[in-house]
Amino acid sequence: MIEPNPSTSRVQRMPIDLPIGNDPASIRRRLEAMEQLLENAFEVPGTKMRVGLDAIVGLIPVIGDLITTAMGAWIVWEARNLGLPKWKLWRMAGNVAFDTAIGVVPVVGDAADFLFRSNTRNLKIVKRHLDKHHPAQRTIEG
Repeated sequence: MIEPNPSTSRVQRMPIDLPIGNDPASIRRRLEAMEQLLENAFEVPGTKMRVGLDAIVGLIPVIGDLITTAMGAWIVWEARNLGLPKWKLWRMAGNVAFDTAIGVVPVVGDAADFLFRSNTRNLKIVKRHLDKHHPAQRTIEG
């Protein structure tokens, strides 16, 4: 949520209130927030391209890739908690593994973070599963 700060002309970000429950709606909101942070958190100045921590932190050799791999693995772990079938979990893990493998290659890996968004792909897998198996939690994409 963005609200104007009356004491200055700047806009300040209010903290996001993420649910801590284990119900499908809570997990969905947490996964959407993580995907947003990893893939679309910032706009590249002068363009309409959006990047996230995956691309930015990935610029740090080795450690950056380990951090973003751990964050991507958390999405797979949460999907496991939702009861996704093993084949979907393996597909999601493959997306994270591919992103990690390509990410360790200097320059090429950094460019690939703009093109191959494993966390967005994994969120789509989870959303399709939730929409099918928990239709009451479905959200309308705008």
